[in-house]
Amino acid sequence: MRIAAARVIVTCPGRNFVTLKIVTDEGVTGVGDATLNGREQAVAAYLAEHVVPVLLGRDPARIEDTWQALYKGAYWRRGPVTMSAIAAVDTALWDIKGKVAGLPVYQLLGGRCREGVTVYGHAAAETLDDLLTDVARLTDAGYRAVRVQTAVPGLRGTYGVSADPRTYEPAGSALPAEAVWSTPRYLAHVPGVLARVRAEFGPELRLLHDAHHRLTPIEAAALGRDLEPYRLTWLEDPVPAELQEGYRLIRGHTTTPLAVGEVFNSIWDCRRLITEQLIDYIRTSVVHAGGISHLRRIFDLASLYHVRSGSHGATDLSPVCLAAALHVDLSIPNFGLQEYMPHTAETDAVFPHGYRFADGYLHPSEEPGLGVDIDEELAARYPYRPASLPLNRLEDGTLHSW
Repeated sequence: MRIAAARVIVTCPGRNFVTLKIVTDEGVTGVGDATLNGREQAVAAYLAEHVVPVLLGRDPARIEDTWQALYKGAYWRRGPVTMSAIAAVDTALWDIKGKVAGLPVYQLLGGRCREGVTVYGHAAAETLDDLLTDVARLTDAGYRAVRVQTAVPGLRGTYGVSADPRTYEPAGSALPAEAVWSTPRYLAHVPGVLARVRAEFGPELRLLHDAHHRLTPIEAAALGRDLEPYRLTWLEDPVPAELQEGYRLIRGHTTTPLAVGEVFNSIWDCRRLITEQLIDYIRTSVVHAGGISHLRRIFDLASLYHVRSGSHGATDLSPVCLAAALHVDLSIPNFGLQEYMPHTAETDAVFPHGYRFADGYLHPSEEPGLGVDIDEELAARYPYRPASLPLNRLEDGTLHSW
């Protein structure tokens, strides 16, 4: 069996997705997600111009060899564009391997370590009362873990909050919109939010909060300490992770668990935080960290240091990526949580899939391979639409991490 064709498909059923579909000379196909929010066309061009020509004629069964060829052969290693492209190839090849074997991919990864994948949903609102209503919406639907975000009084356009959190999409206008940020206002507001949610919903609901890279280490340490009484499952991305020593400072001041990694692209980005036990959850995803093969390496390293998985799973990842994530989640010993934001009906139609949500858990398809595909004819009805992530400025106009 050889790879006969590979098609790069860019579609926008409400938001942009990049999908690679690999076709073998025996008619077996596989799909992989290559979506990079706000930079989709860069990955699409990388795939079409530099990756697809290398794939033609290769044996699709040689997944690791192909991964190494794309990683080492580029010379310019790592980075979100390269690793998202490699991820698409790797995921599609695992899809093909599962179909050839007649098994769902998780069986090829070692089989089940659990019956279902615990997911967390997003609750967000402009006001605290409306936030409580939104948390109740999720718990009534069966969610056992909820991330809570609310507007910060005095600020316009707070991260994570939209008119309908079920369809939250930060990438909007073709050119970046600008939001305003105030760390003092945020730090004064958030502890009261978590206190109210915990008091309303009791000790069993797992609560999470995302600071979205906006704090300094000492600010994050203070917030973590303030949040300790409310027993968060994690505080996510408290500081920009380029300076990883910052997590050592945070760790020395608070016992609130820390999660980071959705913007990481390789095991080298994660190594220090994992091996020095500076975090509790690693949030790398299939699409941004080199595919199923490389994500497993990251999670295997994490398991040695009592760090659990908590993979990114917002709607900027397609159902192809979510399907792949579930197969990994089901098969690793150190699973923690999986982020889950349901896609729109239009997206689900473009990407028919067999995974399902029930009682707070997601279950992957039992079909051979990943159990997901792309309807290319329907995808073609939704052309690419330029959309950029926002910029963030402080109240005095200084550019700040979004």
